[in-house]
Amino acid sequence: MILKISIITACYNSVKTIKDTINSVNSQNYKEIEHIVIDGGSTDGTLDFLYSIKPKISKLVSEKDNGIYDALNKGINYSSGDIIGFMHADDVFEDENVLQKIATAFEDPKIDAVYGDLVYVKSNDITKVIRYWKSSLYDDESFSRGWMPPHPTFYVRRYVYERLGGFDTSYRISADYDITLRFLATGHICATYIPKVFVRMRLGGVSNRSLRTIFNKSIEDYKIIKRNKAGGIFSLICKNFRKLPQFLRH
Repeated sequence: MILKISIITACYNSVKTIKDTINSVNSQNYKEIEHIVIDGGSTDGTLDFLYSIKPKISKLVSEKDNGIYDALNKGINYSSGDIIGFMHADDVFEDENVLQKIATAFEDPKIDAVYGDLVYVKSNDITKVIRYWKSSLYDDESFSRGWMPPHPTFYVRRYVYERLGGFDTSYRISADYDITLRFLATGHICATYIPKVFVRMRLGGVSNRSLRTIFNKSIEDYKIIKRNKAGGIFSLICKNFRKLPQFLRH
């Protein structure tokens, strides 16, 4: 059975980067792909570009939303693939073979989720790596030690979303952290790790834009840790300090 992979891209005023994202998805060797783009009502030319290349997109929706996680939930609802993953409008795949590797891993029916590594790159030069987020195998104590899989590399079977739900939009910054804890630590899905870079992400994401945002993110992270019974304040401290070696690894 050939598995269909749904790639969901949420965007808003992303005219400078969305072309790279679309081209990256379309360059994948694995062709059983459904690419859904959810636009929040862009006004900078993003929509003009998307309409100009609409045949390359499976579904394009443009309407006001309640933030990125609301947009991603819409994408999940519109999708029809067996596997669901996300590609942000600033990101690109590491190479043309990423989705083939993911599809091959999902040939094992026991596997519910697949994830890999991610590199952060300069916003104006995606060949320049600034930070290397190397993940690792998951175990029952991973979250208590501050671990988290890079969410843009996290691909999950559709039935997991149907059973455990989508993003909790009450979290404005860390709903991706919540969903990985809810799926892995609380839902006990079976995940496998592929030690390869899947995604290049441009620096400048919402969660790191200011000290206030970082503070608010930490508050959300702590609530999520407690809600999912994945540790306490030590887990939050570990989560933040785990990022430091990522700047030294290239």
